[in-house]
Amino acid sequence: MIRMDLIKKKKDWRKGLLSERATLQQAIQNLDDSGLQISMVVAANGELLGTLTDGDIRRGLMRGMEMNEEIDSVIHTNFLVVPLQVDRQTALQLMQANKIHQLPIVDDENRIVGLHLWDELLARPQRKNTMVIMAGGLGTRLRPHTDNCPKPMLLVGNKPILEHIIKHAINDGFYNFVLAIQYLGHMVEDYFGDGSKWNVKIDYLREESPLGTAGAISLMKPCPDTSFIVTNGDVLTDIRYGELLDFHTLHKASATMAVRAHEWQNPFGTVQTNGIDIIGFEEKPVIRSQINAGIYVLEPEVLDYLDSGKRCDMPELFNNLKNKSASTIVYPMHESWLDVGQEDDYFSAKNKFMEP
Repeated sequence: MIRMDLIKKKKDWRKGLLSERATLQQAIQNLDDSGLQISMVVAANGELLGTLTDGDIRRGLMRGMEMNEEIDSVIHTNFLVVPLQVDRQTALQLMQANKIHQLPIVDDENRIVGLHLWDELLARPQRKNTMVIMAGGLGTRLRPHTDNCPKPMLLVGNKPILEHIIKHAINDGFYNFVLAIQYLGHMVEDYFGDGSKWNVKIDYLREESPLGTAGAISLMKPCPDTSFIVTNGDVLTDIRYGELLDFHTLHKASATMAVRAHEWQNPFGTVQTNGIDIIGFEEKPVIRSQINAGIYVLEPEVLDYLDSGKRCDMPELFNNLKNKSASTIVYPMHESWLDVGQEDDYFSAKNKFMEP
């Protein structure tokens, strides 16, 4: 199991706040007390005015500054900041490009609201949120491969599809998993057990009959006490589940659906008409749409919209939530994504994860 006592505690960025009227001595004390290696100089209204590091202080001392002098002459005012919406990977890239280890986060009025730290971004945060993986489907379109093997247990790169999903989530900080099983579910349970092999916790939802992509979560006992992720057990993707969760939380949604842009080109030229009159032509138009990627974040209260043990698919659940004026949003994803639903998809997955 995850040793919670070994998880690195996140530093409190507020300890690095410093008044614009602070003295050099107070700035040194602030850097020592916070352990952040940066002080963020703020006005009374919280507006970020500048930053201060040990190097700035040393340069001031070399110029002959006294310890009781105010810091205005050594504040670094040409500093880099990011808005709250910037994701972890982008923040890391900006910090690497600018050779900095701290990156302040500001709101629309340039008030300090947080701080990215290089070490914390590299050491992914632990996520207590549950991840539910739907692994009970019949895999009808993949027969005969699924005649004696549930689809999520089909081997891709010498590992079951389901193991790829779980390991990717572990790398993103998740350690609480629930697997919804039905068709040949004993094979899933025999392989994964309680999760101790991967140093995580795995529980099971055992469907007596297929309940769809949403119905199985109605069986969750006890109910989650925080936002939880649901993903289909046949989706291989590089999506960052943690960033999806943060996006959901930022927008205060009840339910978030990951979507992916899909383009389809009509192989024929189209004719636009009004009755029998021709009003235009379009040569092989491209149709663009957003498709359901089979990955979701839900709030615990969403379970109130499900009848225990009754079949329900996710689009139906989202429609019910929308009809009740609950906040349902999309998370546009650009990461690689493959729904292993048909034989061609399965072979594509096997090629992608082919052992060298």
